[in-house]
Amino acid sequence: MPATFSSRDFNQDLAGAKRAAKQGPVVITDRGEPAYVLMTHAEFRRLKGERRRSIVDLLRQDEPDADFDFQPPRLTGPMSRPEEY
Repeated sequence: MPATFSSRDFNQDLAGAKRAAKQGPVVITDRGEPAYVLMTHAEFRRLKGERRRSIVDLLRQDEPDADFDFQPPRLTGPMSRPEEY
């Protein structure tokens, strides 16, 4: 069962409500009725179904016009050949 704080208790003991939220959702009541829920950000993200994004996800461009042809210039000179040992 989730912890419950009245609005008044919540205002007077925010640190206690935050400690309780580490254990699970905290219901905050207003005039005796549940009005809000306090939870950790990790729990909020889990409930929203968010997942951590990789660097590939962050750099990917899914728009149709984001695709383009790229032909790198051909290397010439001493740096274009592997070193011989």
